[in-house]
Amino acid sequence: MEIIKLRDEYIKLGQALKAAGLCESGVDAKHAIEHGQVKVNGAVEYQRGKKLRGGEVVTYHGETIRIEA
Repeated sequence: MEIIKLRDEYIKLGQALKAAGLCESGVDAKHAIEHGQVKVNGAVEYQRGKKLRGGEVVTYHGETIRIEA
């Protein structure tokens, strides 16, 4: 499980995927999200700009990212 510590109030979903190293670029993150391959707190998320706050969990291709405040 990858842990991302927030520097600000939130991080956007596409940025979180890149920061965790699960997507190499914003374009890769955009395609993964648009194709329904990313879940936030167990539900498929289609918004690349979804604001993630502390305690949220993202899953993509069997990998998990936890957002910490």
